Amino acid sequence: MQVRRCAHLMIEPRERLDFDLSLLASGGTGLRTVVEWIALAPHRDEEITLSPEEMAVLGALSPSQWTALDELARTHPRAILQALLEKQLLIAQTDCDAAARAADESLREAHWRGLDAVAHRFSRWRDVDTVEAQRRFGEETDQTFLERLGTSPAPVRERVPASQRLPLPAVGDSSLDKLLARRVTCRNYDMSRNLELEQFSAAMYRAFGARAVDEYAPGIFLLKKGAPSAGGLHPVEAYVLVQRVDGIASGLYHYHPAAHALEPIRAMDAAELEALARTCLGGQPYFAQAHVVVALAGRFARNFWKYRNHAKAYRAVILDAGHLSQTLYLAATELGLGAFVTAGVNEVQIEQAFGLEAMAEGPLAMCGFGIRAAERREVEFDPNHAVWSA
Repeated sequence: MQVRRCAHLMIEPRERLDFDLSLLASGGTGLRTVVEWIALAPHRDEEITLSPEEMAVLGALSPSQWTALDELARTHPRAILQALLEKQLLIAQTDCDAAARAADESLREAHWRGLDAVAHRFSRWRDVDTVEAQRRFGEETDQTFLERLGTSPAPVRERVPASQRLPLPAVGDSSLDKLLARRVTCRNYDMSRNLELEQFSAAMYRAFGARAVDEYAPGIFLLKKGAPSAGGLHPVEAYVLVQRVDGIASGLYHYHPAAHALEPIRAMDAAELEALARTCLGGQPYFAQAHVVVALAGRFARNFWKYRNHAKAYRAVILDAGHLSQTLYLAATELGLGAFVTAGVNEVQIEQAFGLEAMAEGPLAMCGFGIRAAERREVEFDPNHAVWSA
């Protein structure tokens, strides 16, 4: 049997408290500190506890060269090697280990950088309800938000005294200024009305649509959108939950930016869809009520094809999601609609809903838009009072 270590692996020493009855019997508190070694391997979807002996063997194994297991057993305990095979940190070429080998190979072929692969895989949420977490915190402590966190850092860093600043000319009030003044995160949507199809189409095209697809060189295609993207690659895809839009059945869709069209994935009734939206949005009900919710998912192979094992490649994909969400804000605001973006999402549920594989096309954030409600039920941060009066 030929084996090698998985492509990407990081090991974290993690401290936890454990209860020891013998310590309590000897007059202590019964608590002791235990250090565990946790393996973070992004081809797996779970953290793996290692023994010190397993960790030592892993450090001596090659992630690139296939080696006979019997040969490794001459210098390493066979029981340790077998344990690492069972934990899928040691990958075998045999058919019985096909799933682990395929997952490991896909990471190698996508040219992930190890640090980024670990960060992406293990920063994903599953079944997190932020509203419920806030409720539990309120029950567990009588401290106010300010008492718990203290005052915030200063809003602006000042490097020189005010007398040394160089004032710049006043800026006129342009149409862009007016648009930016009204660009406010919306938490209040009118659930009694449908969004007009023309408004939906305009917001989607201006935020996510491709103005051009250019064959820059044979087999190399670049996109032109309304937002920048590293290398003109635009690897972030828009997966859409359409809840209340005239002429479009409620359900899940993929937006095709070049064709400016929706690709149906699954039809869902209104109640089921809103429940899914709330789950994907980490339990944030005000965002789940938006007429349209969009999951921004990075198609990593599109970016990493050019920026292979690059220190900035993953960061560039995340920047793309930010550019697209801001463009959506401006497009929606111009149409008189409200918009939002949030990173507080359950990536695992988004992946399941749209049939995505985390390390191939992983959700980065969710945004959305719709008709703003006439009354403010939820708090919105609008310092200029451009949308809501004081």
